[in-house]
Amino acid sequence: MNRRHVLIGAGATVALGGGATLLTLSGMGSPADYAADIAPLRKPLADPAPFRDLIRYATLASNGHNTQPWRFRARERRVDILPDFTRRTPVVDPDDHHLFVSLGCAAENLSLASAARGRPGRVRFDPSAAGAVVFDFEHGPERPSALFDAIPKRQSTRAEYDGRAVGNADLDRLAKAAAVPGVDLVLLTDRPRIAHLRDLVEAGNTAQMGDAAFVRELKAWLRFNPRQALRTDDGLYSVASGNPALPDWVGPTAFDWLSTAASQNGAYSRQIRSSAGIAIFVGARESPADWVTVGRACQRFALQATALGLKHAFINQPVEVASLRPDLAALIGLPGRRPDIVMRFGYGPTLPWSPRRPVAEVIEA
Repeated sequence: MNRRHVLIGAGATVALGGGATLLTLSGMGSPADYAADIAPLRKPLADPAPFRDLIRYATLASNGHNTQPWRFRARERRVDILPDFTRRTPVVDPDDHHLFVSLGCAAENLSLASAARGRPGRVRFDPSAAGAVVFDFEHGPERPSALFDAIPKRQSTRAEYDGRAVGNADLDRLAKAAAVPGVDLVLLTDRPRIAHLRDLVEAGNTAQMGDAAFVRELKAWLRFNPRQALRTDDGLYSVASGNPALPDWVGPTAFDWLSTAASQNGAYSRQIRSSAGIAIFVGARESPADWVTVGRACQRFALQATALGLKHAFINQPVEVASLRPDLAALIGLPGRRPDIVMRFGYGPTLPWSPRRPVAEVIEA
């Protein structure tokens, strides 16, 4: 559920000076090489699709900080999606909420891809297997869909949008796509409530940026240039947020200088004002099984948005900072509930793709 807009603007590049810049650019890798390396992950699904290609589509799902906290175990008639707790983010996600939402997002991609290739099935949560999400295959006719077609095109677009409204017919399509039993979806399109939501995002961001442990954890997942992103195949690639690439040794220092709570709040304010609306997802209960279900719903929303030509990005500060959850629940008319995911959407640009680990690295024997 990436939602962090890292402000490491062009001023840091200028500060390097011409000679230093020339010395370091060659060590950052090129955008062209990065794009060429990422492209195979986004190619169309094979027909017929083997397990490995179905799993590739699953890995294109939304996930927190692009940690990709999953492992896959393929069997003859099922795929287990296992939580990878070595990729936890314990400061921002102490109860593994985002981790299990991420598993739900991957499960929904897998379900849609399998149905499109004549292998429909059902998703279930198995608490006896360390919280695994299980997909049991069946056989049936191919069921292609607009959501399936959107899987390789979807991205979390952390940029300003163009401010255009989304029509009522498309809002209905978004709501219907995300209509998963056990999940409530609230759409905010009126400016007063969006402004209130913006205030909660800024309050959450201010609290998080004032927490040294949070900042250390965030910086550990930042990737400041193409070569660094390809070296790890994970994390928050700064160029995918519309920022310039910086050398490894400059990026962390530039972050410390330029990514203040005030500067980030200004960026979030502009991004939220430019958005057509905000989607808030609320599960029935607070449990890993329910969080997986929330992940399936928000992934379906994101894919439908992509199919309609919309962009989306996560702004989860009001659910990550526990003290703000009651205010958010009251804003959306669900007092006493725990909001799970906050996503803005609208019409905006396409940015570079985030990296993904090779499929071979996430499959267990």
